Order: sequence, then structure tokens, then C-alpha cells
Amino acid sequence: MSDLTIAAAQSVSFKGDLCANIARHLRFIERAADQGVELLVFPELSLTGYEGELAADLAVDPQDAVLQPLRDLARELRVTAVVGMPIRLQPHGPVLIGALAMGADGSLGVYSKQHLHTGEERYFAPGEGGSALTIGGETVALAVCADFTHASHAAEARRLGAQCYAAGVLIGEKGYGPDSAMLQGYAREHGMTVLMANHGGETGGWLSAGRSAIWAADGALVVAAPGTGNCLVVARRRAGVWQGQVAAVPEV
Repeated sequence: MSDLTIAAAQSVSFKGDLCANIARHLRFIERAADQGVELLVFPELSLTGYEGELAADLAVDPQDAVLQPLRDLARELRVTAVVGMPIRLQPHGPVLIGALAMGADGSLGVYSKQHLHTGEERYFAPGEGGSALTIGGETVALAVCADFTHASHAAEARRLGAQCYAAGVLIGEKGYGPDSAMLQGYAREHGMTVLMANHGGETGGWLSAGRSAIWAADGALVVAAPGTGNCLVVARRRAGVWQGQVAAVPEV
């Protein structure tokens, strides 16, 4: 079992302000690099906020030049960063909830949310998922929020060889207990490390619970944020043993 450092970027999004959110994401990537993080996962729709009514106007092609600063910094600092963004895969195609993997090697991976929450169909179409990532020799399957509420999603990830299951989410206080228990259960049942990156504050009229977390493959909690706010939730595996840390992320 190789050494590995992964992190959840618990970020607070600026409503619909792509430029401000990119600046904040760049700061998170820099902080993650300081911590030796190899994989950094942001919450659902982190670059715009969970703003369905704005999504059609904000949606971009994943290759759009506006995202290039994120790709450049990820490559420069050797951090694979998975960011949340409304996307279109064709110029006049449907709007999808994307998780874009800015690779440490300069690559771009595109994952689109497969399972929508009730009401999201007003603004988004269901996506088709995407390929797993390889981080430090480990296979990482991605999920976006409601994806993980379908047990078949995590089971299929494990069947395809995933050793880590990483979800960018928006979970409020009411849903935090059952949702975190579900994710912890996947870690135990499938023998996968599970990472949950939650929003750090209010977005789209929803008050996030924060408390982003990472569980080891036996279901043991490695680390969790104590509450809301911007922070980096880091888990390091050395010689098969996990240790966790919550690191502050200074404002830009």
C-alpha cells in the first residue's frame, strides 16, 4: 500500500462570481501543495455556487480558457484538483453538473453528475459519469452529491477497481447524519477510502453543514472539519496508517 495524501477543499462559494471563486480555488490549491496534497476535491458546483437559476448562463465547455489558470497551477504545483462547475459538452447541449479534474500532469478529466436531486431537473440534465482517476497508484472514482445516495453507484465504482471514492457535495445539517453514515458505510462495505467535500457555508439558499470528512477503508473516521467555513481537510497515509489534519486557508 503506497503512501498517499488527499484533501477535501471545504470552500465557501461566491454566488455566481466565477472570477472570485477561481481566485479562492487557486488559494486552496496553493495551500494544498504546501501540505503535500496529491488529490484535492472541491464541493459540488464550487466555482459558481449551487445556483441553478444562474447555471445556464454560467455553464462552460470544460476546455474553456477561463479555467486555464486552475489547470496551469495544478500542473505547476503537481496537485490534481477536482472542481465543481456547470458545463455543456456541446455548444447548445444540456447543462450538466460537472466535476472537472485538473490533473497534476496537465490532463483534464470530465465527470458529469448522473443522479439529480428532485428539482435539479429544472436546470440540469443527468450526466454520464466519467473515468476514474489514478493518484499515486490508487484508483479514485468520483461522485457528485446525489450520485452517492444510490448504493449502486459506489458498488459499481468498487467493481471497477476503485480504492478511493471521492464526492463533492452540498449537504445541510438535517441530511448530514444519514448522508455521512451512508458514506462511512461504503468505506466499510467496499473497503474504499471515502472523501466527502462539503460546502463551507450558505449557497443557493441552502445552509451547508460543512464538516467535510475522510474515512479509511475500514470505515474509521480519519478527519473531519469541526463545522463550517473555509478549510482544508487533509488525510495522510504513511506505511498503511492514516493521520488527519484540518488546515486553515487564509483569505485572498
